[in-house]
Amino acid sequence: MALNLESKKSIVAEVSAIAAGAHSAIAAEYRGLSVVEMTELRVKARNEGVYLRVVKNSLTKRAVEGTEFACMQDSLVGPLLMAFSQEDPGAAARLVSEFSKEHDKLIAKVIAIGGEVLPIEQLDRLSKLPNRDQAIALLMAVMKAPIEKFVRTLNEPHAKLVRTVAAVRDQKEG
Repeated sequence: MALNLESKKSIVAEVSAIAAGAHSAIAAEYRGLSVVEMTELRVKARNEGVYLRVVKNSLTKRAVEGTEFACMQDSLVGPLLMAFSQEDPGAAARLVSEFSKEHDKLIAKVIAIGGEVLPIEQLDRLSKLPNRDQAIALLMAVMKAPIEKFVRTLNEPHAKLVRTVAAVRDQKEG
């Protein structure tokens, strides 16, 4: 069924609003996926905070105009689905990477982050980026390490004294 002008405008507005707030975007070819597989992909995307949408390329090009994903416009060719990471930059990459391992028909074609298109080989690297909770945990570990070392250093003279006294006691008993 053909889309009328109003529905095209609403699709462009919706995708544009999502693209404006997204961290990264991936265009993937979905040719050959069954309806059940696409439904499974959509469920996983919803659970992981990824906006997933099959949109005509001409409408996608209009939607990403003026966003940091405008760099993707020339690469949008063929039947593509768009995956926008809403919560963390690696979410869409993780989704596409994991799903394409099980279903070889899903093929990533274009990756964009920070206003530039990345080579497809960078998909695994992007998928391994930590999510927000992991990044905070890494930051806290880095911030806590110097304090822990300082406390251990302050505690060492007391511990050394206790070990020395224990060694003298063992020597006198033996």
